[in-house]
Amino acid sequence: MSQKRWIIFTDSGDTIVDEGSEYRSPGSDIVEHAQLIPGAREALLWLKEQGYQIQMVADGYVESFDNVYRQHGLEEVFCARTISEVVGVCKPSAAMFETAMKKMGLTDADKSRIVMIGNNLERDVVGANRFGITSVLMSWSPRYNMVPKNEEERPDYVIESPSELPALMEKLERME
Repeated sequence: MSQKRWIIFTDSGDTIVDEGSEYRSPGSDIVEHAQLIPGAREALLWLKEQGYQIQMVADGYVESFDNVYRQHGLEEVFCARTISEVVGVCKPSAAMFETAMKKMGLTDADKSRIVMIGNNLERDVVGANRFGITSVLMSWSPRYNMVPKNEEERPDYVIESPSELPALMEKLERME
């Protein structure tokens, strides 16, 4: 399978993982286990199989992501992970996206082929828009506002569930 032109950066909580199902031991910030959003596992595996490079760009703790993705057998789906605990800042900071690009050996010339998928207008969409990459809002979650308050929060694309991601990525590939 040949590598696809588009590169996927994706958030985790309420984009792949159902935040409402996260379990933490009392007094702990570390997620021990959680359920995936319906269709997320299948979408990620299909995208990887089709030759897309997928990188997690998420706010949280490394141990939490290790626990959840190990639980679902998805540790190998990501070519890299950029996690706020390691970077020292959260999205929408450009440092998160710059770090993600460096991990993949990407330059500013590659920005036109990077898509950021996330559930949070203020972090994921604003971060992607400010950084100059394509923004996709995953509107599945009832926990976050899904109505942009300003132009900076306006996503390039909106999908309702992870199962719509393969079709969107194939559409973007055809637009080139």
